[in-house]
Amino acid sequence: QVQLVESGGGLVQAGGSLRLSCAPSGWLFNINTMAWYRQAPGKQRELVASITRGGTTNYTDSVKGRFTISRDNAKNTVYLQMNSLKPEDTAIYYCTADVRRYSLSAWTNYWGQGTQVTVSS
Repeated sequence: QVQLVESGGGLVQAGGSLRLSCAPSGWLFNINTMAWYRQAPGKQRELVASITRGGTTNYTDSVKGRFTISRDNAKNTVYLQMNSLKPEDTAIYYCTADVRRYSLSAWTNYWGQGTQVTVSS
């Protein structure tokens, strides 16, 4: 079974920075697109940023210029560097990945358990 393990969340003051990391545990064959979503209290879950295996990135408008998504394919790890954090960035951040467990397997989307990011004003 593949599990995505997130780390790096915490409490930070407005204007500060945090770096989230996410990597799968367990053996797998390949990972395609990886992404970060977030869900604030009382709000729907939203896509924050995504990155393909080839490095093509996509960001939601509210984080453009402040957040950077990157990945290390050799480590199957995705990162989210969050700068100039605002109180409205407070949410649980979830990592997702499209994984092929074996060479002939179908692609399966996995989610992490989430990591809390709290930005104080």
